[in-house]
Amino acid sequence: MTSLWLDRPRTIEPDLFVADASFDTIVVGGGLAGLCTALLLARSGESVAVFEARQLASVTTGNTTGKLSLLHGGQLSKVAHHNSAEVARAYVEANLEGQKWLLRYCVEHELPFQMRDAFTYAGTAEGAESVQKEFEACRNAGLDVTLESESDLPFASFGAVRLAEQAQINPLDIVERLARDVQERRGRVIENTRVTDVAHHGDGLEVTTSAGRVRAQRIVLATGTPILGRGAHFARLEPSRSYALAFTVPGPIPEGMYLSIDEPGRSLRTARVGDTEYLVVGGNGHLVGREHSPAAQVRDLEAWTALHFPGAVRTHAWSAQDYRSLDYAPYVGSIVPGDERIFLATGFNKWGMTNAVAASLALSSQLLDGEMEWARTLYGRRVTLSDAADAAGLGAGVGVELVKDWLAQTVSRPPASPLSDGEGDVYREGMSPVGLCRVDGALSKVSGVCTHLGGVLGWNDAEQSWDCPLHGSRFSHDGQRLEGPALKDLERFDVAADAAE
Repeated sequence: MTSLWLDRPRTIEPDLFVADASFDTIVVGGGLAGLCTALLLARSGESVAVFEARQLASVTTGNTTGKLSLLHGGQLSKVAHHNSAEVARAYVEANLEGQKWLLRYCVEHELPFQMRDAFTYAGTAEGAESVQKEFEACRNAGLDVTLESESDLPFASFGAVRLAEQAQINPLDIVERLARDVQERRGRVIENTRVTDVAHHGDGLEVTTSAGRVRAQRIVLATGTPILGRGAHFARLEPSRSYALAFTVPGPIPEGMYLSIDEPGRSLRTARVGDTEYLVVGGNGHLVGREHSPAAQVRDLEAWTALHFPGAVRTHAWSAQDYRSLDYAPYVGSIVPGDERIFLATGFNKWGMTNAVAASLALSSQLLDGEMEWARTLYGRRVTLSDAADAAGLGAGVGVELVKDWLAQTVSRPPASPLSDGEGDVYREGMSPVGLCRVDGALSKVSGVCTHLGGVLGWNDAEQSWDCPLHGSRFSHDGQRLEGPALKDLERFDVAADAAE
């Protein structure tokens, strides 16, 4: 699955890894949050390196829908429900700062973007109440929204919140420009090099990577979910995957950016790439590793589009992973209180275009001894009783999933018939779960247990990966770690006997 944005020749020349090199700051993660942070620090004269385990923007940033909007579906009413009015206003101010910074950057570097009105709409009569709540939350937090009874959508809706003059972007245009900008300021951008450990060493940090060790005074984890277990942020984040498809459409396409507030989730926007105008449709989100057939969710999204946009032809399909915090606002700052060397940015809950830049502005200011009032209010908030209850519920759900899946393995058996291409299954072999799949005609056999905290993996038939239902770690069909809090690949086994059968 390749996104509309990633389907292009690469223009970045990554830097070579140099063992034992030393930097002021190492940024882990080559997405929008990581690159923006690196650039802001490099502009101040710091020596900076960005380490990306795969290629730039290959995880969340390159697989978004690219909406640079302050209207975040039903997000703000949830932020307001779990936090004070001051935190909700700071959330809006932070995202406004992120949006303004990124639009200025686009103008300065002649990067294309389109101004569009954003709509959060109700797809069902029951969703109208949620639209009203979001409207009130937006108003209370200072957004100049209106309540609309009609829309240009080719299907029935039941009211919408509208915020004028928002923007849509191609995230790869920005990522590539940011990377070059970092390099022009003597920063390094290093791809295909995974950070696996960070240890305090003397008056700095020793960073272990898949290519060797380097040193830094500070490190920023901009990796979706933190790759280090300190602070146990993985236990305070809920991982979800959602899907997006691009279509060519013979008829008219609504020009606004639309997002449903109710289920099933639906996101729509236009996107011009080259001479082609596409319709981008997203939705059908679910918890990672807990969906029986992600491929069915992709087919459902395609069928829905064909119903409402006759003649639509699918050109691309992709998926992204996002993390929701307990109180719906991001976690940004020191990984644990008092640690002024390891920092993180996570919990953007599908709104990373503005939240990522806001986090970068706050982190760079903090690292350079500056201060932003909205950042102190938003990122310095305290855990509430409601958050504690949500954490307990999230933990209970993880515990139930862990026990249920391990119990299921006590009676599981190998596949009764040979696997077709693209199929995978987890079954018990001896005392342990193993995963067997067939991809591009070849069988692969790996441990069926996540290397993070021992969750039993499930087969993702849309992306041909092994996904963990506990904290969202994902592995390729042959066991290589893709994303999430796991740091080790899956153990691989000989498949000769299986192939013979």
